[in-house]
Amino acid sequence: QRKNPFSSEDRLASKPAHTHRGDATYGRPPEGSRTEQRGKDAHSHVGKEVEELCLIIRKTGEVGEDGHVSVTFGQLFETYVSISNKVVGILLRARKHGLVHFEGEMLWQGKDDDVVITLL
Repeated sequence: QRKNPFSSEDRLASKPAHTHRGDATYGRPPEGSRTEQRGKDAHSHVGKEVEELCLIIRKTGEVGEDGHVSVTFGQLFETYVSISNKVVGILLRARKHGLVHFEGEMLWQGKDDDVVITLL
């Protein structure tokens, strides 16, 4: 099964025969492959969406006493949902990178409309 049945006969499957958790290539596509390029493109696209979300927060939010811009989730959802339907996912990614702060693990439309999101 080293040959990829969905490619021409002479191409080997892109996945090495045996990888183990400690290997540097474990869980990663081969260098220079189209899979690697698609991953890089997706990472770049998400990064741009995070930047755009931060700009929307800066535009729609209000500056607090601490100098940080804050907006409620409900207000942000109403503004940003017309741009992208991935508001919560992009917020989670922005928090992972230390760009925003909000309480709780997940935000739900309606239930968490009053949760304050702060741009760091």
